[in-house]
Amino acid sequence: MSLRCVRCGKTRGIDSGYVCECGGLLEVVHEFPRVDREVFDERLREWGPPWGSGVWRYKELVHPQIRVGHIVSRPEGNTNLYHRPQVSAYTGISQTFMKHEGENPTGSFKDRGMTVAVSQAKESNAKTVVCASTGNTSASVAAYAAQAGIPCVVFIPEGLVAYGKLAQALAYGARVLQVRGNFDQAMQLVREGAQELGYYILNSLNPWRLEGQKTIVFELIHQMGWEPPDWIVVPGGNLGNTAAFGKALRELRQLGLIDKTPRIATVQAEGANPFYRLFHEGHTLQPITPKTIASAINIGNPVNWEKALKSIKETGGVVEQVSDREILEAKAVIDSSGVGCEPASAASVAGARKLLERGVIEKDDEVVCILTGNLLKDPTTTIDFHMGKLYPSERQNKPTPIEASLEDLRRLLAGA
Repeated sequence: MSLRCVRCGKTRGIDSGYVCECGGLLEVVHEFPRVDREVFDERLREWGPPWGSGVWRYKELVHPQIRVGHIVSRPEGNTNLYHRPQVSAYTGISQTFMKHEGENPTGSFKDRGMTVAVSQAKESNAKTVVCASTGNTSASVAAYAAQAGIPCVVFIPEGLVAYGKLAQALAYGARVLQVRGNFDQAMQLVREGAQELGYYILNSLNPWRLEGQKTIVFELIHQMGWEPPDWIVVPGGNLGNTAAFGKALRELRQLGLIDKTPRIATVQAEGANPFYRLFHEGHTLQPITPKTIASAINIGNPVNWEKALKSIKETGGVVEQVSDREILEAKAVIDSSGVGCEPASAASVAGARKLLERGVIEKDDEVVCILTGNLLKDPTTTIDFHMGKLYPSERQNKPTPIEASLEDLRRLLAGA
């Protein structure tokens, strides 16, 4: 097992950091043992650690060499795959499924990457772990660092993190630094500070993060009886999932565990769309100043763009963009189906609908949309939407004032 630069191809040891001298990110290269599907099927019967985790169930494909005693797990994964008629009717794709990563312990997909990266930090005897975050990463880092007993510092853009996320970082005991700037400026400060002060970075430029996030794909294909869907649609922010998904599919094909490769569609918000612009207009990513209501993907300089572009090209995938209004309308449909998600998650469903309209996805395709975060991550946006503070919508569900009288109750229910 080694690390390899995605840009120049140079290889090095597994404790060699995050970035090559040429500026390219590093990724984990495995020498996989022979493994059959039956190994993973058998572990579905296990409740205890580590095999009860939806990440460590696939240990041979994630981190074969780590000692079980160093694994830090809550456990994570084991998220459900939903099919709701309302959502399929909204997208126009009859076989629309949603894999809800908001069901992870801290409420987002970040926990899958964090269990691996924090376990590696523990194995490497890291003294302090750090991250920059729009919210979800800080919550996950704080939780796993607390469990591992490693001091934790998180950098957040001041005033740009939803309280549902900030509350977790504070509650789990992280030292929270509010940077006067956006996520990208906070990320730059983390990289500069870590280089000088020797912190262990837990953002997705850490290659071990993506090894955990690969298991979203492993698990969803496992849930589908090892028969891959036609499309996997995922929100795009820092692009760690897009990068990880392509790597997962490449490795499953290499191991002979799947016979076909789903196409990946990455969906960005119009106000935070540098990867969309790259895919449609350019040859290299041009950072932008982002602005979207979907705070989890409010990123203008995604660190994983090179890995993500490789994933899109290898799978014959596409990159789409959707407006904040399209995101919130899709979110209202998902929420009212009884599933629920934070705004950024809904970009996947909004994107699937738009790709059908453009003729990229066919109505009979089987499509899995990734929901990345829990509804309660950003309750303020949900309430503002339903109270009509954002824009008019037929999907608003305003509370109705009522007098404390039976007569008023009869009158209101009669008109229900």
